[in-house]
Amino acid sequence: MHSGSSLQLVLILLAVAVLVAAAARALRLPTMLAYLVTGIAIGPFALGWIPDSDEARYLAEFGVVFLMFSIGLEFSLPRLMTMRMTVFGFGGAQVVLTIVLSAAVAWMLGLPPLAALAVGGIMSMSSTAIVSKMLTERLEVQTSHGRQIFGALLFQDLAVVPLLILIPAFAKESDAMAATLGLALLKATVVLGFLLFVGQRVMRPWFQWVAGHKSPELFTLNLLLFTLGLAFLTESAGLSLALGAFLAGMLVSETEYRYQVEDDIKPFRDVLLGLFFVTIGMRLDPTQVMLDWADVLMIVAAIVIGKGVLVAGLAMAFGSGRPTAWRTALGLAQAGEFGFVLLAQAADLRLLGVEVAQPLLAAMVLSMLIAPLLIHRMDTLTRLLAGSEWSGRAKEVHDISIKSFGKTRHVIVCGYGRSGQNLARLLEAEGITFIALDADPERIRAVAASGVSAVYGDASRREVLVAAGLSRAQAVVVTYSDVHSSMAILRHVRELRPEVPVIVRTIDDTHIDALKAAGAAEVVSEVMEGSLMLASHALMLLGVPLAQVLRRVRDVRDTRYALMRGFFRGASDVDHELDQQSQPRLNTVLITQGSAAAGHTLAELALDELAVEVVAIRRQGIKGVDPQPEAEIRVGDVLVLRGGAGGLAAAEFRLLQG
Repeated sequence: MHSGSSLQLVLILLAVAVLVAAAARALRLPTMLAYLVTGIAIGPFALGWIPDSDEARYLAEFGVVFLMFSIGLEFSLPRLMTMRMTVFGFGGAQVVLTIVLSAAVAWMLGLPPLAALAVGGIMSMSSTAIVSKMLTERLEVQTSHGRQIFGALLFQDLAVVPLLILIPAFAKESDAMAATLGLALLKATVVLGFLLFVGQRVMRPWFQWVAGHKSPELFTLNLLLFTLGLAFLTESAGLSLALGAFLAGMLVSETEYRYQVEDDIKPFRDVLLGLFFVTIGMRLDPTQVMLDWADVLMIVAAIVIGKGVLVAGLAMAFGSGRPTAWRTALGLAQAGEFGFVLLAQAADLRLLGVEVAQPLLAAMVLSMLIAPLLIHRMDTLTRLLAGSEWSGRAKEVHDISIKSFGKTRHVIVCGYGRSGQNLARLLEAEGITFIALDADPERIRAVAASGVSAVYGDASRREVLVAAGLSRAQAVVVTYSDVHSSMAILRHVRELRPEVPVIVRTIDDTHIDALKAAGAAEVVSEVMEGSLMLASHALMLLGVPLAQVLRRVRDVRDTRYALMRGFFRGASDVDHELDQQSQPRLNTVLITQGSAAAGHTLAELALDELAVEVVAIRRQGIKGVDPQPEAEIRVGDVLVLRGGAGGLAAAEFRLLQG
């Protein structure tokens, strides 16, 4: 390929990549699917903009190299040990049974035994990219089905390594296949042993020496050298580029540079992986697919329905309830990116002919296009397939009800991470009861022995909040910064107890308006609080008096947090010596049918006579701060009052009784 055509190839790929990535983000679809469709459109069987050349395929193979390197980075023996039953039990059974059943069907349909085994390996893969992205967006990574899905995906990623060794051996003549397979396994054992036992001792000091120069360019160059060097080593040994990259990732994962390396390698991985999926799409011949449309639909049904039923049955055999089992099945009922790697390898080695590879490739692409729809509609499909999920959640809700039994005017702490634990300590110090909900079972098991009132539960679910005693709670605090979950919690609280204040944590100010419109009493921004602490320390070190620094911080908070204005008056004084009864506090009052305040304005109520101020009115989920005297009170309004203890009691009586 001469320089002009090479430049044309690069320009076309860059233009397509920009347009495809933008369109995929606008449609909220994985970019991988868009790359596949694009490859079909611009490939030699359609528009013909890009020829199917060896140069383009070899360049695209580096996308798989960096993907395997990323998988190696995630390979952790401690992680495998904590999930060993899910990974090696459920995940291993899923891969083995899918290979065996798929190979048996392919053999009965006329494929040679070794080609049928290759098809089984291809069919056993699911899409890590699509599933992980969607489960993360749906906040289902730590759910029962989420852990099962990720356990199976992790085993699939590990199973790719031996499959990449076996498929080339399958392509040899039958009399030489055993010798070839034995030689490949011997080479793999020698290379693995050398790299794992010798490479670790050499690599760590080498990376420390490179990092000691404190040069990002040098560190990135060294990373590319290390990754591609090991890939070249394994390819030279008769194995695959991807195996060397996987080993490189494993070695780096045991060092302190793992997360830095992951950030540095991501741009190369994403760009080259996109090119890989474009070249996979270029292999698809739409004409051939139209001729074999019946076979394509049959294979799609085998992947989506057959594989789904198999996964659901396995999940139930491993102790999952029907709803969890079907959720797991819907999450794994598609082909995967490593299936394309194995298919491309089998096709290039002539193990699978065009008459098999083309329908199989088309069915894999279609199954991945269907996957987002299945996961998005997971709740509805699960109800259709498994009936009500209430029985599956009964134990979870029962445990929460036991923890919250007897608690009144407590605080529901949503999330028991670092922020939740710090909040819990402060609540305990003040003698305020609470119940903490957290969706991480490992964390709950870790704190169970300490006697802390923390229990497993997804706070974004309505029944979980009810079981946590929302009807008796005096406040809800969302301690993690997840907008989707926070919005769900606000919606449930607004429907069940609109007078209960909800304080929400967020990373920055991006979603503050949306959260407040949904009913949040206050939204605490990590960026804002971090900036205030940074500024206060900087001002004091620059010689600004402490009282003036506190005044500046107080002014900013007065503007930013409307409900906290009273708490900062006299912040430089010794507040703890003052009588507790004189301290300003907040109270919420729900105006119900028959309340004396309904239909009257704030001026008519004259709450200022009681030294009480109405700082906010929440009406139908929308909060108005600093309401004017002429504001009329309506049934259903929630008034946020600030004042002393005696004044608040008198104000509540005046609002409700007159």
